[in-house]
Amino acid sequence: MWELVDNSSLDQNSAYKYLMMSEFFSDTCVIAKEDEKLVGFVTAFIPPEHPDVVFVWQIGVDSSQRGKGVASKLLNELVSREACREVRYLEATVTPSNEASQSLFRRLARDHDTECKVTERFTEEMFPGDDHEEELNFRIGPFKR
Repeated sequence: MWELVDNSSLDQNSAYKYLMMSEFFSDTCVIAKEDEKLVGFVTAFIPPEHPDVVFVWQIGVDSSQRGKGVASKLLNELVSREACREVRYLEATVTPSNEASQSLFRRLARDHDTECKVTERFTEEMFPGDDHEEELNFRIGPFKR
């Protein structure tokens, strides 16, 4: 996952973050492979104080796979997992300039015939020493079970 992100425009996290997510949140992390090569992933978790929400930390797809619906398949796999049985909402933060992710989450809402509400989450000022855009919260749901 770290290498896929390193070769993309996604925000790079430490290799340790990817190991920790895979180790402790494996039920809510999904990978896609082609010929045994990692071509996509979702890292997500269910916040203890909100057991009806799965929060997508990051989603990445190798440039060779873009436009093939890999990201949508990853998200659909995530919300259909047993670990997400009680989940009614999927949340993720997205920068205003990330139109691809915004489209992905809006499409997920359409595909599940539910809502996609966008609200402020993290302002630019909350990212110290960084030229980081604000992060908008995308909330998709409720999912019908």
